[in-house]
Amino acid sequence: MALDFEQYYDSRKKLVNNFLEKRMEKRGISNVDDAMKYSLLAGGKRLRPILLMATADALGANGYDYLPAACALEMIHTYSLIHDDLPCMDNDDYRRGRLTNHKVFGEAMALLAGDGLLTLAFEVMAEQRNVKPSTLVEVIHETAMCAGNFGMVGGQALDLEAEGKKISAKELKTLHEGKTGALFIAAIRGGARLAGATDEQLLALTHFAELVGLAFQIEDDILDVTGTQEELGKPTGSDDKNDKSTYVTLYGLEKAREMSEKTTQEALRCLDMFGEKAEALRGLANMMCHRRN
Repeated sequence: MALDFEQYYDSRKKLVNNFLEKRMEKRGISNVDDAMKYSLLAGGKRLRPILLMATADALGANGYDYLPAACALEMIHTYSLIHDDLPCMDNDDYRRGRLTNHKVFGEAMALLAGDGLLTLAFEVMAEQRNVKPSTLVEVIHETAMCAGNFGMVGGQALDLEAEGKKISAKELKTLHEGKTGALFIAAIRGGARLAGATDEQLLALTHFAELVGLAFQIEDDILDVTGTQEELGKPTGSDDKNDKSTYVTLYGLEKAREMSEKTTQEALRCLDMFGEKAEALRGLANMMCHRRN
């Protein structure tokens, strides 16, 4: 029976939202919890946790079983958005269709909310059950690397340093492999490791993750030029405002579109060995790279 991707995606998204809501009922000692919840529960596509679960499904496991590890990635992603929106970074007023965290809670509390979510992510990931301890340690270690100075934080630093400069295509690729792609790699490799992937399967899925992350970023650059604030839930033209090099500024709009499509198709070919079990991953790749928001 063919997979109903919309039903699959909606059910996984509901699972993630329910888990996050339930987990955030456990309050700490201060009102930083309110700022953390404000951004974490504001919606979003929940791509990273669903990618982890769909990868496990592609390997014949049950993605449901890895919900804590999956949802931890959404906490890391949300922390990065809170910090990315701060006046010292991109200085944005809206995210996911509502005022950014610092506009509601102030800069200091927004900074702490991001710190709180990043720390909570690893607490939640360590709560994952029914996995060999050695495997869970590997997943936590790789997630930390992908989130830190070798990955997302490093890419964000490169992004700040590149403002107002004309950078090369190679430099742009390195920047986005860290800032955007690393957490996709954490999600897909994490799901693969948890589900017991072979070396050959892990290699194919890693290549898939790298390509789908690249296509996602190219599409993001395209949408910053062609999308609307209503569609994206945040202001458009921010790359131009911050004088950033993008795939659109380097290659032009039409060439960027061609690159996105070519990269997406190459990513999909990485899933051939997984047959029908990878239909959810194929659906996610197509959704990520042909989206309107």
